[in-house]
Amino acid sequence: MRNCIMASNIEINKSIPHERWGEFFDQFSNGNRGRHISIEIISSEFGDEELIRDAPLMAIVYDRPGKGNALVIEVGKNEVSYAHTIDAPTEVLIGQSSTGQIAALWIDDAGGTKTLIKLQAS
Repeated sequence: MRNCIMASNIEINKSIPHERWGEFFDQFSNGNRGRHISIEIISSEFGDEELIRDAPLMAIVYDRPGKGNALVIEVGKNEVSYAHTIDAPTEVLIGQSSTGQIAALWIDDAGGTKTLIKLQAS
């Protein structure tokens, strides 16, 4: 695990324990629905790519191992307009703003790809 990752001047350094992912993503989705996000992947194999920018978050759904072992990030206003799946996530880190609001999520997967989700201030 890394101690600290920097993204847009946000320090991403708080790890969410694996056993709390289901509860964390349910609460996160409920508390941040409609907040605009950007999703970027960082991959040594494929390079860096911004997948989506300035789209309203609908939900982040975690399916534990045995149920799919994936995280699905859904965006859209009244219906899902885009979904990004992270297969076999291995680590979830968060970064908070100076007010304590979650400003970024950093997710590693078993394939070595990293996904950065940046949230606009609400």
